[in-house]
Amino acid sequence: MPSVDDTVSLLHLLGDTTRMRLLALLGRDELSVAELTSITELPQSRVSTHLGRLREAGMLRDRRVGASTFYALNDVAMPAEARRVWTLVRDETSDAVLDADRARCERLRKAREAGASWPDSIAGEMERHYSPGRTWEATARGLLGFVDLGDLLDLGSGDGAIAQLLLSRCRSVTCLDRSEKMIVAAKRRFKGERRVRLVQGDMEQLPFDAAEFDQVLCSSALTYVADAASALAEIARVLRPGGRLVLTTLAEHSHASVTEAYGHRHPGFSQTKLAEWIQNAGLSVELCQVTSRERKKPYFEVISAFAKKPACAAVDQTDGNGTQ
Repeated sequence: MPSVDDTVSLLHLLGDTTRMRLLALLGRDELSVAELTSITELPQSRVSTHLGRLREAGMLRDRRVGASTFYALNDVAMPAEARRVWTLVRDETSDAVLDADRARCERLRKAREAGASWPDSIAGEMERHYSPGRTWEATARGLLGFVDLGDLLDLGSGDGAIAQLLLSRCRSVTCLDRSEKMIVAAKRRFKGERRVRLVQGDMEQLPFDAAEFDQVLCSSALTYVADAASALAEIARVLRPGGRLVLTTLAEHSHASVTEAYGHRHPGFSQTKLAEWIQNAGLSVELCQVTSRERKKPYFEVISAFAKKPACAAVDQTDGNGTQ
């Protein structure tokens, strides 16, 4: 008979929705990690982690076929107590999520039998699935080939990770951050790089001349400033006529207790107010809307805003301190 600790561990193992879904699928078919990811619509890393837990408990078996690993229920060698509990749970459980998983599994199985390739099996859902070499970083670096950024100002640049990604498509990059430690870290990152300038400063009073930059990037930085409207006015001032602003920020939310721990001064912004501030700064708004939603609670939404300074805009010759 299993001990109390062993019983609690087994119940904890089966007390997880993802592991239940995987067991239900693998009790019917032998499936690869890629196929399970496609069926459950969960990240591959999450699926692999739970498969490892179930295999370690003796509930699954696996076998290698080339570069793929296939999993199935361990019918022959599953521990007796695990088999009894799983059989009870399986026979007494009915759920719409499990039904949807089985339907997707059936479609995938039929596609496999018909000789369809892996790309064919994920048609219409490509953004959900990983394949070797097709990562977000690789995609971003490839798309950079379409752009020519000129002189770029990166606001709230942190240690320069994004600036480093963009540098190959810039004539120059200026990184501004209010944190001294971030600037020191960026100096290490860009040691010996002459096209990069690192400045400690405030977005609400930029220490730059008017019309100094072709592009301004403000990525996840606007919630850290006291006066967002003033920061946007400063951005417009330092942009050249025809220059562009690319801004991402949290949408308005009710989870200030979460974001305040990260130093945020604002609980996000409404699309309407953000677009109004950008227009009041003298920029033409091309896009200002929620473009993504996080998959984990509290499901923060992110606004992307693209704006352009009119090509005929007058240039204010004052510097960041308001002097001629």
